Amino acid sequence: MVGLLVASPIFASLAKSHNPFRLIGVGLSVWTFAVAGCGSSFDFWSIVICRMLVGVGEASFISLAAPFIDDNAPVAQKTAWLAMFYMCIPAGTALGYVYGGIVGSLVNWRFAFWGEAILMLPFPILGFVTEPLPLRGFAPMESREALVSVEAVAPETEDDGTLAGGQAFVTQSKSASKLWNQFTRIANDMQTLLHDQVFVVNVLGYISYNFVIGAYSYWGPKAGYNIYHMGNADLLFGGMTVVCGILGTLAGGLILDKMTSTISNAFKLLSGATFLGAIFCLGAFCFKSLSGFLVLFTIGELLIFATQAPVNYISLHCVKPSLRPLSMAISTVSIHVFGDVPSSPLVGILQDHIHNWRKTALILTSVFFLASLIWFIGIFLNSVDLFSEEADEHPATCRRDKMKPLLEDDSSEP
Repeated sequence: MVGLLVASPIFASLAKSHNPFRLIGVGLSVWTFAVAGCGSSFDFWSIVICRMLVGVGEASFISLAAPFIDDNAPVAQKTAWLAMFYMCIPAGTALGYVYGGIVGSLVNWRFAFWGEAILMLPFPILGFVTEPLPLRGFAPMESREALVSVEAVAPETEDDGTLAGGQAFVTQSKSASKLWNQFTRIANDMQTLLHDQVFVVNVLGYISYNFVIGAYSYWGPKAGYNIYHMGNADLLFGGMTVVCGILGTLAGGLILDKMTSTISNAFKLLSGATFLGAIFCLGAFCFKSLSGFLVLFTIGELLIFATQAPVNYISLHCVKPSLRPLSMAISTVSIHVFGDVPSSPLVGILQDHIHNWRKTALILTSVFFLASLIWFIGIFLNSVDLFSEEADEHPATCRRDKMKPLLEDDSSEP
């Protein structure tokens, strides 16, 4: 988590000056070596450091993959494509448990990590050898390289010896200036995001939502064992979450596309699905029988997970194209720092005071209503889909022709 949170904004800001497709290749390379390092670890701190580096590798995808999908998805299926991407999180988790368990029991836990690294190896290679795909809202790399070449060659064309002798100083000054411009650009972009009401409301609702989801994943099996005396609470909760996560995420994307993908409709789906899901989850914990709990909680989880595609759709479309990677990065950082990271210990403290897992679960689940209320407010905001607006204003240049992408880099300096 530390590696993910620190590196996500860095990858997002680097996309301003480096080709994002190459950055994903770099991130996957770090991930591959870090996973191999986990298998080769020799003590606690060595595997901790490698796990942090795994988070760094994941950060490249968190910030950049969703904007790529949004660029290349058909207009009528944007949210469904995003849902397919986010559906891979619960699906991958399920496969990981099965794979890790089988390899660990048959051979050794280290081989599970080494096998992962070998399976990933082709993908960072593809990231470097495949022709880069530019992100909408960013200047092409060729123009940047040409500009850098001109800046590098220009001083050498002069006959003034003083200028040639001061070349190193000029280069250092340019490097310092470039670094300062990078920090200034990040600060300005952050200010723009924090002043965007739609983005802030969306993230606040997502934080409240993730507060509950994080505590569910950590305390759910223990609560299930204490309330319903489940003998296999880990397997049961894990299986329900995986199945509902996959089906609910896909359903949310498809439903929003059917409704017509707009920010206002996304907020309606977020608020409605979360409100209904909270009712079913609350009702589930009120049941004394295990069968009644399982039926209601499954329906509740299906509704709750329908939010995954719409909430990320808003993060992508409420900002101009050049801010999409940073928007995804800050959204990810926020939901973890203020959501699932503090929720587990806070719920533990609450349980220590009331000593009743049913009441604790009901209090925790009620936070879903707060998320629903926040997203309900978003429906009435003056939201403009900047992606669609640009497409309407520039229909000729917004075609999905990879050779002629819409590239508006408002961060480039003459």
